[in-house]
Amino acid sequence: MESPPLVPAVPTHPSRSGWLDALRGIAALVVVFDHSSYTFVPELRRELMPEFNTSRYGIMVFFLVSGYIIPASLERRGCVRTFWIGRIFRVYPLWAAVVAVLLTLGLIGVAEVRDFGGQGVVTVAVAHATMLQELLGTPNLLLVLWTLSYEMSFYLLVVALFTVRLHQRSATVSVVLAALAAVSVAAGVVLPVSALSGVVGTGPLVAFASMAMVVAIGCASSGSPAPRVFGGVLGGVLAFVLVLFNGTVPLWEGLVILAVMFLGTAVYRAEHGQSTWRDVAGTALLVVACAVGSAYRYGDGDHFTRRGWIVAFLLAVVTFGAGLWSRRRRAPRILTVLGTISYSVYLVHPVLLAVIDGTMGRRRQDSLALEVAFFGVLLPLCLLTHRCVEVPGRAWGRRLTHRLRPRDERQRHPASHAGT
Repeated sequence: MESPPLVPAVPTHPSRSGWLDALRGIAALVVVFDHSSYTFVPELRRELMPEFNTSRYGIMVFFLVSGYIIPASLERRGCVRTFWIGRIFRVYPLWAAVVAVLLTLGLIGVAEVRDFGGQGVVTVAVAHATMLQELLGTPNLLLVLWTLSYEMSFYLLVVALFTVRLHQRSATVSVVLAALAAVSVAAGVVLPVSALSGVVGTGPLVAFASMAMVVAIGCASSGSPAPRVFGGVLGGVLAFVLVLFNGTVPLWEGLVILAVMFLGTAVYRAEHGQSTWRDVAGTALLVVACAVGSAYRYGDGDHFTRRGWIVAFLLAVVTFGAGLWSRRRRAPRILTVLGTISYSVYLVHPVLLAVIDGTMGRRRQDSLALEVAFFGVLLPLCLLTHRCVEVPGRAWGRRLTHRLRPRDERQRHPASHAGT
């Protein structure tokens, strides 16, 4: 994860966004290495992963950056409608292009598409359209898409807090979520994967959640206070329930992910004078303690070693802290460029890997040369997708937002436009 992707918005002031872009660049490189290591350096991967979970490191950095940026994007606009327009045109164009390319490659037999697990095409398509498929019991067409479900949940929760005017309580929300994670592990609460889908059925859950999400976003974007609050709360409740009862990661980790994003928001508030650095330091200590304690208590399991997770989590927090500390310095150009195209890097690399795995196959022995060559092919391709898909998509969103701006200003300040 803008992210967490992650798919965060890019701040307009370059001096403030450089360190965030650099962090996203680092996270993108690590996530790509994590996934490409299956194909090119399997021996190195087997040695490294138990000690350092590279996937969790990358996504936690993405989630921290998203937590810092996303609420700022909403509050800068001051309008839920334009926030959602910005998110949709930021996230969906590349997502749709990548999914379309993957399905096309699957049809012609060049890349292997993940099985739907016996679910209908319509159910899978609708679940993916909401971007909540990971929390709706539906297999991800691309493995990396699971983090976008947590990003979307975060969007819904941020809008919920904004509509009920609790958005500045980020530190409190972060601590509460982290504490719930620790309590759930201490109490031994273990839910089956996609537990809610198992109870009500995947199809009905997808249908209900998709309709609820449309209503939530539509009402939250209203100019009238009552529908706006109803929509915000509905979306927030939907997101929280799905994270609690229908994730595929353990309950405690889903809560930690949300806590980490709100920790990023708490940092933003201190940076902009809305809270104190002492409050943020206390919040960070509590969140880290709860997260590390939860992972340690959870113990080792299939495809999970607590040492690897804890090391990755702590390094992600340290990386974000180092970026924050050096925010007034000029970030390396290569990292800021990587950060700018990080969403493309995040979504495009698994498609390229699917083609390689489907044609050449995975190596049994390490080949660092092929690993480097993969990056050499991937990054120019991502520059192209960024320029040809992402940039036009954001431009369309800005144009639509500009057209709606007078109406949104009237909704936010109705008295000032009376009689016009």
